Amino acid sequence: MRSILKAMDGHDHRHDHDPSELSEIELRVRALETVLTEKGYVEPAALDAIVQAYETKIGPHNGARVVAKAWVDPEFKRALLADATKAVGTLGHVSRVGDHLVAVENTPTRHNMVVCTLCSCYPWEMLGLPPVWYKAAPYRSRAVKDPRGVLRDFGVSLPADTEIRVWDSTAETRFLVLPMRPEGTEGWGEERLADLVTRDSMIGTGFPKTPGAPS
Repeated sequence: MRSILKAMDGHDHRHDHDPSELSEIELRVRALETVLTEKGYVEPAALDAIVQAYETKIGPHNGARVVAKAWVDPEFKRALLADATKAVGTLGHVSRVGDHLVAVENTPTRHNMVVCTLCSCYPWEMLGLPPVWYKAAPYRSRAVKDPRGVLRDFGVSLPADTEIRVWDSTAETRFLVLPMRPEGTEGWGEERLADLVTRDSMIGTGFPKTPGAPS
């Protein structure tokens, strides 16, 4: 909850801003947080820990580093495709909800896309909070029925003979797309490569950035 408030303008609302300056949704979240804290349902320290985790430890920068390492380290790539949970664990990433991570590789002949048709199951540790569109019914239904059309909506144009494989995330199994390494990045290090990896490219609804393109 507090993370929602902080995300709205980058401040912790326990101390900042007069209530009259807050929007209606901010006031509602603040009131809900206050009630739950006073009734003992949540601990402020626990909320602080969650906020800190999402600010510093959880997010698409984790997935980007995993992808970049797979691009430059063939042994790690083989391990990632064989058992992604174990492979990312060697980098210190451990799922807090116990789900199993599966990495699927894009190739010149196959493009992978991830959806959760039932709700919004998503590899939070690798990608952070799921985007609104990922949870929306139109995406969840159309991604299965018309994946090529959905990709076009995202600006992803693929050759007609490219196979599109859709993976359905569940509470037990989450997916991470390993996108193709952009051309023109020969000799690049992991940190530089990670800057090219986008969240959407790891869902399959986008591509990595093109070297030299504006960020």
